[in-house]
Amino acid sequence: MALDAAPAAAHELVLTRIIDQPAEKLFKCWTTPELLPEWFCPPPWRVSHAEMDVRTGGSSLIVMSGPDGEEMPNQGVYLEVIENQLIVFTDAFTSAWVPSEKPFMVGIVRFEDLGGGQTRYTAIARHWSAEDKAMHEQMGFHEGWGVAADQMAALAARL
Repeated sequence: MALDAAPAAAHELVLTRIIDQPAEKLFKCWTTPELLPEWFCPPPWRVSHAEMDVRTGGSSLIVMSGPDGEEMPNQGVYLEVIENQLIVFTDAFTSAWVPSEKPFMVGIVRFEDLGGGQTRYTAIARHWSAEDKAMHEQMGFHEGWGVAADQMAALAARL
């Protein structure tokens, strides 16, 4: 029996950009904890803490802090990492394959080298349910992830 991709696509939010930076610089932005605070959150939010073991099976903890003292810790596990090409992560596990309290999404980030220093950057948030997708959309997925992509491109240009 063939797997049907349609149910997954029904729960996806996708951002695609052509960025005038090579894939390896964008990958570095995604995989270097010291760089995350410079691009990962749209202002006034910021990354206040980042721990990343970027390898298949490795875990991460990224804490986003809001302007009024809010803290949003994001624990997760990397499901697949291919240098300069692909990062797949999820919050379904916290670390060492320990299930999380409430899984929300699987993130898929693709870096496709188009040549000439350009990269097709695709960020996909695949949710467990239509409700989770709708909530993420209402939280500002397209605007927030778009601002983050622009900030990442600007940072990559300085690397």
